[in-house]
Amino acid sequence: MDAHDLPEDRDGFRFRGGCNAIDLPATLQARLGPSPRELLNSPDDLGRWLVSAGMAFRTSKTTAKDLSAARALREAIYILAGGRRGTEAEAACKTLNNIAAGASAVPSLQPDGTTRLEGGAEALLVTLAREAVQLFGSEAARLVRQCQSPTCTLYFVDTSRRGDRRWCSMSACGNKAKVREFRRRKRED
Repeated sequence: MDAHDLPEDRDGFRFRGGCNAIDLPATLQARLGPSPRELLNSPDDLGRWLVSAGMAFRTSKTTAKDLSAARALREAIYILAGGRRGTEAEAACKTLNNIAAGASAVPSLQPDGTTRLEGGAEALLVTLAREAVQLFGSEAARLVRQCQSPTCTLYFVDTSRRGDRRWCSMSACGNKAKVREFRRRKRED
């Protein structure tokens, strides 16, 4: 099954960014609010996210060290997706590059023609970090956008034909914005 055929919300996680590297920051919800909601509370949560993201076939053993690395990677990606500059961005690049320098998961062709990544959580995080390096180090970095909903902090890769996508999800933030606009126009009539 292609990633585009999967639902945007899977096992309590949001996958609206267009690539796993951009989806990882969504594991800290309401990050700008008074009480952000951490979705990676335990190593088991990280294992579930890796499966939900399609990076792992089944939950593997994850450790507190893996969880710490995932959270550091998540924050580095969030900073770089926002186009920040200066020492914060330099630190984020260093974190990203340090994680990407490890031994990555190995892609394996399956008899049915699909691929599967082989490796533990640490190797999968290295693969994820390399995906982020490739994204931010290419022309595709220009396609990274933040959802225009005032209450959403998610980023996405805008691969729309016209390059004018505004929402992380049309069925979530986009629909809410259209309803608000419709109600505003109705009040003005």
